[in-house]
Amino acid sequence: MPFPEKLLNQGEHVVVSTRTHVKELFGATLTLLVVLAAAVTASVLLPGGSSGDVGRIAVWVVAAVLLVWFVLRPLVVWLTTTYTFTNRRFIKRSGFIAKEGRTIPLNRISGVDFEIGVIDRIFGCGTLVVSDASELGRVELHDIPRVEQVQLMVSEELHRLSLGGDRADDGT
Repeated sequence: MPFPEKLLNQGEHVVVSTRTHVKELFGATLTLLVVLAAAVTASVLLPGGSSGDVGRIAVWVVAAVLLVWFVLRPLVVWLTTTYTFTNRRFIKRSGFIAKEGRTIPLNRISGVDFEIGVIDRIFGCGTLVVSDASELGRVELHDIPRVEQVQLMVSEELHRLSLGGDRADDGT
């Protein structure tokens, strides 16, 4: 997923851009299957006639509400949340209609670490921990695919920056 060029400053380029691992959608997928199975079962078991028709409509309305809240909403959040490291800054963007973002200049980042649990290792992802000197202190990016490679690329960019590349650049 390419980061929009129009949002980059002159001389800035993307080092790595990613979103969370698709495993974030496993719960939504399971919910989709359970809600559809329950709605179909309830529709089949309801008696015929007008009262059964009203019951079937009520079942499918409830199913639709559950699917929007527990399936569609997580999918939209997953699709619209990105994490991007450029040669100047870290950018977290999220939102479809109402957008939200956070930017940390690379020269203010004091460290980039990763944590990989047992389940994360199975799926090839992990948590990237970006530390800075601000009052918020650190940003944890959960379920980042190939987290070790991302950490390595960002660390290389931080090292390049510390050696004098873009030294006066504050990320804006």
